Amino acid sequence: MTGTWPRTALALPFIGMALVVGLDYFSNTEVTVEPALTAVPALAAVVSRRTWYPLLIGLLTELAAFLMATYNDVLGESVHSATVFAIALVAGIGWVSATLRLRQERALADAQLVAEIARRVLLRPVPERVGSVRAAVHYAAAHAHASIGGDLYEVVNTRHGVRAVVGDVRGKGLAAVETAAAVLGAFREAAHQEPALDRVAGWLAVSLDRALHENDHPGIEEEFVTLVLIGLHSDGTAEIVNCGHPPPVLLRAEEPVALLEPAEPVPPLGVLDPADVRPPVQRVPLRPGDRVLLYTDGVIEARDDRGAFYPLADRLPHCSLGGPVEVLQCLHQDVVRHVGHKLGDDAAMLLLQYEPVGPQLPVQGGRPMLAKG
Repeated sequence: MTGTWPRTALALPFIGMALVVGLDYFSNTEVTVEPALTAVPALAAVVSRRTWYPLLIGLLTELAAFLMATYNDVLGESVHSATVFAIALVAGIGWVSATLRLRQERALADAQLVAEIARRVLLRPVPERVGSVRAAVHYAAAHAHASIGGDLYEVVNTRHGVRAVVGDVRGKGLAAVETAAAVLGAFREAAHQEPALDRVAGWLAVSLDRALHENDHPGIEEEFVTLVLIGLHSDGTAEIVNCGHPPPVLLRAEEPVALLEPAEPVPPLGVLDPADVRPPVQRVPLRPGDRVLLYTDGVIEARDDRGAFYPLADRLPHCSLGGPVEVLQCLHQDVVRHVGHKLGDDAAMLLLQYEPVGPQLPVQGGRPMLAKG
């Protein structure tokens, strides 16, 4: 490939030159079409990202103009002089254009590389197995050339069990990335240190408040983060803390999809004073094979051309086959089909499948029982 053009496109300037020369040779009129040659070096600048290519085509076009002028006996006329000057000017402009485009492409490639490195540092790859669960994540940034946005996720294996977080930072751009980095850094520490999951949320609230004031974010009074924390113990008990985030979804074989709504609503982090962040803890008994899907609002707020939101609970059973990775790939493709184009907002999905490696006590009861901690 040459830029966005196939290599065969490099022949287009030669074809154009041949057409002009042929038209001039076979036409019976006394009017020369030599000025049409000025389009040839312009075409060369379009189809190639090689800076020397427009200059080479310009030289060949000047030769063709000289031959045409000799054949038509117009070497001393102004039309030939003007054509020679125009070809040189267009070839020079083509060289400058190709040079600037190449620099922009390199700068964009460097920026994408830095963004990918930042994504791998901030949003680390999730292992296929973490303790007693199988895990998979799918993240799609809204910006075409960005690898990271305001959504965040993480899964860690601690002495308190497997713990995970999915969140969404209000806003876009670098400020949202900085806020997401502060929250993730705090989670990676608090998940290991705090035995109680609600205390982890309090830790994150303190870290978020400190990060916002230290970085002097614009509109700090309106900055907040929605997130959901989940802890999975080896005995199959899942603990969930939700701070203003869309509720997780429980997928259980041969049962309807269940939204794990919190017992009482809790505002996002950053709304309350950190000392007042005391969210309730939901407890859900899981069976081997049960799956819990955590996601951001970029999934459920994806609209089709009629303005209808993506019906996650209705569509999820159609993507339940396969492992966690296949489920998330199917879901993402289904969301894109629903929208009809690239998503307009960052979208993150984290799927945790409870799959203990050793003998476990059976979990009693049919549907999951929710209890306030």
